[in-house]
Amino acid sequence: MGCLVSTPRHGRESKGRSPDSLGEVAVFLPVLRIPKSADLSVPLGHRLPKKYLERLSALRIRLVVIATEEAPAALKARRTETETQLGGSALSDLWQSLEEYLPVLLRLVKEGSQTTDKVQFVWINQNTDSEETCISDAWYEVLSVLHLMAILSLSEVNLLLLPKTTAEGRQATVSEENKRSSIDVFLKAAGYVDCAVRDVLPQIPLQLRKYLPLDLSEGLLRALCQQALAQAVDVQLGMAIDCPKATLAVKRRLACEMVKHWQQAQDNVSQIPFSGGWGFKYQLYIKWKHVEAKAAAYYFHGLILDEGNTEKSYGTAVVAVRAAEEFLKESKRGCEAFNSAPPLSRSRRYLSEKIPKDAQSMMRRNREFYSHGTFPQMAPPLPDFVLALKPDEYRLPPPDPSWDEEDQHRG
Repeated sequence: MGCLVSTPRHGRESKGRSPDSLGEVAVFLPVLRIPKSADLSVPLGHRLPKKYLERLSALRIRLVVIATEEAPAALKARRTETETQLGGSALSDLWQSLEEYLPVLLRLVKEGSQTTDKVQFVWINQNTDSEETCISDAWYEVLSVLHLMAILSLSEVNLLLLPKTTAEGRQATVSEENKRSSIDVFLKAAGYVDCAVRDVLPQIPLQLRKYLPLDLSEGLLRALCQQALAQAVDVQLGMAIDCPKATLAVKRRLACEMVKHWQQAQDNVSQIPFSGGWGFKYQLYIKWKHVEAKAAAYYFHGLILDEGNTEKSYGTAVVAVRAAEEFLKESKRGCEAFNSAPPLSRSRRYLSEKIPKDAQSMMRRNREFYSHGTFPQMAPPLPDFVLALKPDEYRLPPPDPSWDEEDQHRG
């Protein structure tokens, strides 16, 4: 059972190309992994029906070619999708290739199959200069395919949420349709990762899991799932801010749910021993977004407390909004540490304008209580809401039946 990891793990991942030049992104993607060519005929030639092997090989070759040529360009945030020579968008071609390949691949891991560990599958990390991982387990190939499907979904969100520039050079706002579509795609991405953790990762033997790249570690996969859910909630919050009928209670609940998602993402990613490069960049991103979510949650919590009619509620409201102001300042420092200039989301633009103004207004209005030192010393706890958004219930497709049909035909 051969395996090779060309770049050491455990905090010594290759830093590769500088992560400082991110371009304009709405969603930060920690890594892009694409397949490399693998000879399937030698290890599988005497074990599989000929037509099935030819189909498997052809589909993987097509995936390698399209991923190598199109994936790096397709994942760069840009105003319009680049059309390929075959017609259709780069993302569409890659999606079709993945969806056709996965059912055929799954026949290799069908229960009772003797071919699971016969091929060395190789994938390379495009965010580094040389990191590639080769593992002789078809479940590793399935895991890598699902990871790429999740990354492609998140890249689609970038295309949906980045404001497009008009022919006159003006920057248009993101449409409501794109915002709603982005939520669906976020949930789809979370579903792919959730399936990978739930149904695929446990199938890889423990002795092989230590060779998985950090990009496919359980902690990072779980963080990626929570990131997708958190950013879906962020879009919902932005839409609620723009909706006159949305109550403060709705906005507070969304902000509090966003805090919980980012907290879970940070708990998972903080356990991964990155030493620098894109992995460290991803940790900075999640930390920044977690603090930003806290600013929103404490702000809306403070506004609701301020609607109370007691001295205690006024004081608690002031402390909550002051906490929001401090988290907002910390989030700005986090954005600077992340070293990027992503477009401000609707919720962040709103909070950047409102929190400082409302904090000062509350302080002036309740100056008498403040001068007497009657304000609480600590910010009030945030409400603990049950998370409403869940990953899409993605299930692996049934294995391609062509193998069994060919066996029956030969019989």
